[in-house]
Parts: sequence; structure tokens; C-alpha cells
Amino acid sequence: MTGDARRPEEAHGPEDARRDAAVRRASAALETYTLSGDGWRRSPGETLTRVLADLMHWSDDTQRDFADAQSRACDLHAAERRG
Repeated sequence: MTGDARRPEEAHGPEDARRDAAVRRASAALETYTLSGDGWRRSPGETLTRVLADLMHWSDDTQRDFADAQSRACDLHAAERRG
């Protein structure tokens, strides 16, 4: 589920290393979330949709603002991509 992520030895700087670590954490979380003994229960794209929907339910139940968190996550992602 690592997609286009470069291996750590291919990282060129601290920004690349941080991004690669983020991709590894996300991959591990998604694999833990959906991987069974027989393999993927859903496709990676369907898994991502399910995780996001479940996080929206969690946000509702814990009175968190999912849209605000998503907006802040987009800002953080953009900042990290810029370096």
C-alpha cells in the first residue's frame, strides 16, 4: 500500500524523510484497519473512504469538527509539501 513512496534510503533531505515517515504511518494504519489473514478486505481506495467516513462518525460522537480538522490537515499537508 506504499504507492509511489520512496524508500528511506532514497530520501534527499529532512522534508523527504518526514513525508516518507508520514506515508509509512498512514500505510500501517490502513493495513491494520483492513488487512485480514486472507488479504485486503477492500481495495485501498475503498478502505480510505471507509476510514474517512468512520472518522466523521467518530468526530460526530466526540463533538469534533471534522471539516475544520480536514481544512487544517490540508493546510499542514500543503506546508509540508512546500518544505
